[in-house]
Amino acid sequence: MSGLVWVELDKTAPDHNLQEIKKLSKKGTLFCAVVKSNAYGHGAKEITSLLPSADWFAVNSLEEGIELRDFGIKKPILLLGYVSISQLKEALDADLRLTVYNHETLDRIAELIRNTKIKNPPKIHLKIETGTGRQGILPEEIPDFINHINRIKGLLFEGVSTHYANIEDTINSEYAKMQLKVFKNSLEKIMKSGAKPKLVHTACTAASILFPETHFSMLRAGIGVYGLWPSRETYLSALLSGRYLPDLRPVLSWKTKIVQIKTIPEGHYIGYGCTYRTTRKTRLAVLPVGYADGYDRALGNTAHVLVKGKRAPVIGRVCMNLTMIDVTDIPNAKLEDEVVLLGKDGEEVISAEQMANWAGTINYEIVTRISPFLSRKIV
Repeated sequence: MSGLVWVELDKTAPDHNLQEIKKLSKKGTLFCAVVKSNAYGHGAKEITSLLPSADWFAVNSLEEGIELRDFGIKKPILLLGYVSISQLKEALDADLRLTVYNHETLDRIAELIRNTKIKNPPKIHLKIETGTGRQGILPEEIPDFINHINRIKGLLFEGVSTHYANIEDTINSEYAKMQLKVFKNSLEKIMKSGAKPKLVHTACTAASILFPETHFSMLRAGIGVYGLWPSRETYLSALLSGRYLPDLRPVLSWKTKIVQIKTIPEGHYIGYGCTYRTTRKTRLAVLPVGYADGYDRALGNTAHVLVKGKRAPVIGRVCMNLTMIDVTDIPNAKLEDEVVLLGKDGEEVISAEQMANWAGTINYEIVTRISPFLSRKIV
């Protein structure tokens, strides 16, 4: 659907947002911009080019890391997700930092160091399980794991990290504080073992904004880089804290064009399932965008789009490739007029948060699910 549905990226917003979050940290703290999942739907190639102030980048998969290298990224890249044993050499050849929590991974790295030529020493970041119930080793496993790391000559134990489970969705910080306590105790165990990783990182966007005690040596922020708040609770907590409130500017706008306009009589059904029936003579516009592009099916009969600075309701079910809107109250709307699905037009705004409310999800999902096949334009 070339030229009919596209994404626009504000050229200055990503690095502005990074700088705003960095204002909350002490001097010398590194900033790792998380650009996994196609930079949260914004476009990894475009976003990395707009983040000159980022010290590091983080992605989820090996494929994403190699893609960044192919884009010409020379900065350190941290893989947050799992790399299969058979692909570890490929990751090391690309000088990608590995997040580790399995002895089998260490065994394979040791084998590669012994038997193959690796240009750069393998660099690992140990993930500690502190209460999220995902990747990471339990605190009681630390001594055995560190002993395993120490036995591998030529391996650089570069970093240690964790991730918070309940720091965004609540104004009660008790669980996050418990996790931080577990992490600090784990860090103490690591240091007592004789290991001295130079990078310690736990802070996502919410932690970066709300809890300076989580900052350590590097911030690892994602959603805030894209100008989106992690949640209403994070924003409210930031307001109540009295700390600096970062000026986060949304990076992304999502647009399409009208491909047909027609007048439908009163009592006419619209779309699959006959879920909408007109109550008046209706001027209907067809948009060439649907759930295949990431425009959620739940938005049917609920959402609005912007046409000529005015709201137009979505009517009927969102189809795989098409969506219908009511432009009866926008009489000057015409064929191939620009339509804003997400973003600003005049005084009206459709935010990722509002779209998430309509779809019953979170702003992360709204932007991340935008099809990677759509063009991203830097404006």
